Amino acid sequence: MWTWRRHSTVFLWVPCGGYCGQPPLNTRIVGGQDALAGSWPWQVSLQKTKHFCGGSLINNLWVLTAAHSSKTHHEGSNPNKVSRTVAQIIVHPDYNSVTSNNDIALLKLSSSVSFTSYISPVCLAASDSSFYSGVNSWVTGWGNSNFNLIDEVEVPVVGNRLCYCNYNSRRVTITDNMICAGLTEGGKDSCQGDSGGPMVSKQGGRWIQAGVVSFGVGCARPNIPGVYTRVSQYQNWVNSQITSNQPGFITFTSTGTNSDLSVSCTGLPPIPTTTPTTTTTTTTTTTTPEGEHLSC
Repeated sequence: MWTWRRHSTVFLWVPCGGYCGQPPLNTRIVGGQDALAGSWPWQVSLQKTKHFCGGSLINNLWVLTAAHSSKTHHEGSNPNKVSRTVAQIIVHPDYNSVTSNNDIALLKLSSSVSFTSYISPVCLAASDSSFYSGVNSWVTGWGNSNFNLIDEVEVPVVGNRLCYCNYNSRRVTITDNMICAGLTEGGKDSCQGDSGGPMVSKQGGRWIQAGVVSFGVGCARPNIPGVYTRVSQYQNWVNSQITSNQPGFITFTSTGTNSDLSVSCTGLPPIPTTTPTTTTTTTTTTTTPEGEHLSC
């Protein structure tokens, strides 16, 4: 079951990101508290009998989420919901459940949804995007909260070199397919139940999804940022799977200098001369019979 909030005003879908990332009801910027209704109209809840994963609406028929599943339980209900079953699951062919590399999947809905003030798609970070340390980002989901209200938290991007150093002693490898975010002092983070949900940043009036909630060590610990699947690495793969009415990919460009380049620690790989991108186009698909609920 997929849940979005409803409203009577209907927008038409425009390809190439025409309306993506522009929530008309998101009038404030806050962090670490309940979000106002309609603030994050692309936020999706994956459910069986209860919520257990998040996701983001990227056009009127497709949802982006993590390849893994992180079960949790919620009480309460949302009186303003639209539900869809899932017709097809496409997991990235190179997803590694041990390392969490390529932790990304696409879900095709059984039927399309109409866009409203409470239901609209997020933009996705294009392959030439750059997210320097300190870029403000927002993570949303239901986590361990009451399901009536979406939680939102503001956390800065942590550069991959620093993130690698943070996780190196724990024998966890941070790859180019990941992006990290969190506070040095801890206290704000995504957590269980947020898995698969979006990490977004705002640029030029649009919200652009930079990451998909993937993993961490505990929640909100000092010097242990949350790790997200780096959406910009998967533009070619997403477009190879969604061949019509494609999601809106927009380049996010960081300003200033990249302070992460000065980070050093034992075992840290050298700074690459070029930024690799994911170009794999083969797929692994699973089709569910109509009416069955998905377990991601």
